[in-house]
Amino acid sequence: MKNAILIFSLFISSVTIGQQLTVKSAFLEKWGNSRNYLLEVAEAMPEESFDFKPTERQMSFKEQLIHIKGNMDWLSTSYFTDNEFEKGVSEIPVTKAETIEVLTNAFDAVSEIISITSEAELNEIVDFFSGPKSKLQILSLLQDHVTHHRGQLIVYLNLNGINPPNYVGW
Repeated sequence: MKNAILIFSLFISSVTIGQQLTVKSAFLEKWGNSRNYLLEVAEAMPEESFDFKPTERQMSFKEQLIHIKGNMDWLSTSYFTDNEFEKGVSEIPVTKAETIEVLTNAFDAVSEIISITSEAELNEIVDFFSGPKSKLQILSLLQDHVTHHRGQLIVYLNLNGINPPNYVGW
């Protein structure tokens, strides 16, 4: 009887784990954590320092945030919807609150788009400027791009004497 209960428990656990550990669910969980962490980084910078840039050739703190947003819009629209992405210069919001709002909306839009994308669709190959890529690779690029620029923003905080928020991983 004990063996039957153990086997049944292992079976139920493996079914539950199998349902939770899909590529899409893993991405969406990480994406949500990435969203929250970047928003904490954005909140940490005082509004009067949103135009800070370490050197003249670099983007300002605010421009980095809008650049991240633009990349999310481009990749999610171009590769996960049937909509045509209209490339243009992203409008730079005036206030910190407006900047955080458009960034939040972009993160949420990606989550919505990916949540209705099938697991099978992630294996599809798409034309990309650097050569054919799977949609799964595009998901990785979405996250890598956020991580890359968030790292720069953490340096911006440190250069302004602001302690960055604690890292939020998986």
